[in-house]
Amino acid sequence: MKGRLRVAYVLTQDSGGPVDVTVRLARALIASGEADVRVFGPVPRRGADVLAGHHEVVEVGDKADVRAGRRARALVRAWRPDVVHAQDRRAGLVSAGLRWRHKVLQTYHGVPDDVGEEWFRGVPRAVPPSAYTRTVLAADAVVARAVHRTVVPAPAMGRFLSARLRVPATRLAHIDNCVEPAHVQPPVGPVRRLVFVGLLVERKGLAALLAALALPGVMPADATLTVVGDGPERARAEALAGALGGRVEFLGFRADVPELLRHHDALVLPSTMEQQPLVVAEAMAAGKPVVATDTGGVADMLGPVGSAGALAEPGDVDQLAARLRALFAEPDPARIGLSLAERARERFAPHVCARRHLDLYRDLMGWDSATT
Repeated sequence: MKGRLRVAYVLTQDSGGPVDVTVRLARALIASGEADVRVFGPVPRRGADVLAGHHEVVEVGDKADVRAGRRARALVRAWRPDVVHAQDRRAGLVSAGLRWRHKVLQTYHGVPDDVGEEWFRGVPRAVPPSAYTRTVLAADAVVARAVHRTVVPAPAMGRFLSARLRVPATRLAHIDNCVEPAHVQPPVGPVRRLVFVGLLVERKGLAALLAALALPGVMPADATLTVVGDGPERARAEALAGALGGRVEFLGFRADVPELLRHHDALVLPSTMEQQPLVVAEAMAAGKPVVATDTGGVADMLGPVGSAGALAEPGDVDQLAARLRALFAEPDPARIGLSLAERARERFAPHVCARRHLDLYRDLMGWDSATT
């Protein structure tokens, strides 16, 4: 009979999607009693209390910091894990050096910011990213070939890694991200309170959203938009929001996103590039309709009911405006919200994510689940 798995998660950042996923996954595995878990990385800005007794502070602030990378690998080795799972790009670079002694995986959460949707999808004559980004992607391909498996949250990312970066399909595994179970609270009456959640950078499309809402006949007089997040585009967005007459509120960075979602009617995510955005899964879990752009794995997340009439082409302000008009006019948004909540329970619950990871880890170790 095999002992319990020892799983080391490696992070090099303290906030963002990879950190949130790692905290939720670690907690679910700990609760399962089927694995000993330790997270090596900075103190998370959200959920640090969840990792009490299962966290070792490790700082690798720069991918070129060879000494810090060596120190991180030494700490992980000293814990003697069966499996090492890197959860961000820099962590993948650090952890790849452990592949001779441990089974090493990485989760590939996303491509660099200047990778366009068309180039990502392999559209002929699409504009390629910068030379620097192509160098980063080349390094990503090397790491993906070096580690034993690369987990992709969205099938579209698997296709990109296989077709564009030439990573063998046998080294890829699709496992959805996980979000915390939420109190399902679909809209009561028509949608009027919109919320946007994301880093305020150009690719998140907030400027396009504000432009769409400002078009005549789109935003009802009693509708509002709450912007959750911060970043370099905030000043520009606040200036654009002036056209909406005080109906836009900027909250900055918040750690209570699930709670904020509960108090709104619907999520809008107009990004030009995404993979499997956690906030979409969080909104679904809370029973909220979603209007988004058809990028990465968003359509797959929403499914037939959620995506019908809810997706716009990235950067298309007029199409986004049409989707928003339809959302405001939807006679039964609760029906959509309840359908999305059920889909979220089936795909994004932490125990589902944990089980799929455990199966993958055991497969890599050559452990038959029936004998563990």
